[in-house]
Amino acid sequence: MGNKSKDIEETEFVAIESDESNNDNSGQEWLEDNDEGQLSVDVYQTSDHIVIKSTIAGVKPEDIDISINNDMITIRGERNQEHETKQEDYFYQECYWGTFSRSIILPVEVKAEEVEASLKNGVLTIRLPKIKKLKSVAIKVKTE
Repeated sequence: MGNKSKDIEETEFVAIESDESNNDNSGQEWLEDNDEGQLSVDVYQTSDHIVIKSTIAGVKPEDIDISINNDMITIRGERNQEHETKQEDYFYQECYWGTFSRSIILPVEVKAEEVEASLKNGVLTIRLPKIKKLKSVAIKVKTE
């Protein structure tokens, strides 16, 4: 199986910079209505769990969907603005509003039915219990 920690899906961060001829005040291109944001995550392990943490402020627990399919976990949600602001009224727009998702390949097998998720102070924490594998045991062959 090798070092599975390198198999965890990596996030590619791309800054969207506007050119000088663009007249918006933000210094960034505006995301299209159908663009989906990608959630930033920390993934680490303890002796018994895989833990995923993500800052997800402004999202209600009922607006978060977490699903596990085979060896992948997917987190989806939506962050909605309280009020609409016209594009030309922004000086900066760096916060992402709208739908987002993130899929992560799990580095070890987990007990999907025992996964726990909590949201506290804008931080989503998902605890996935590892499946304990039997240690390999050497068997001595006897002669008869």
